[in-house]
Amino acid sequence: MTSQSANSIRIIGIDPGLRSTGWGIIDSSGGSLQFVACGTVRSNGKAELSSRLCQLHDGLVDAIHAHLPHEAAVEHTFVNKDASATLKLGQARGIAMLVPARAGLQVAEYAPNAVKKAVIGVGHGDKAQIKLMVGMLLPKAKFDSADAADALAIAICHAHHRGSLGSRMAAAQASK
Repeated sequence: MTSQSANSIRIIGIDPGLRSTGWGIIDSSGGSLQFVACGTVRSNGKAELSSRLCQLHDGLVDAIHAHLPHEAAVEHTFVNKDASATLKLGQARGIAMLVPARAGLQVAEYAPNAVKKAVIGVGHGDKAQIKLMVGMLLPKAKFDSADAADALAIAICHAHHRGSLGSRMAAAQASK
């Protein structure tokens, strides 16, 4: 585990998927980003849905316990033509939000276009562009999948937006 400075925030980004869920952890201090770890939790495609969701849950719990992030960010689900696949992805996304929430982390959500804009500068781009830019922003990062690179991109997006997110949340609480 990478050492963490006292004033840095450790962020886990999660790219939910039923077959594979990517996770990536960075430390953010001011404008500086440091790679901590990343990986991919894979579920057994032949197992029952409930077992696959448990596999994703357990893998994310392990990542959070190993690296102790302070905040989490999860990518929004996009809707595709296959309603059944969208529903299953939504269930995997529920696990991706539940695990950090149960660990006491604040969980932010970002649309795929917001993540791409934060990392590659535009709201549209492919996985190869994201992987290339994540590698440039976090030169020590070694990813085992495109899902892990996407998860790091989600964490980077959160690092860039967390100040304005905190301001909006404080304003919402004050108006209650």
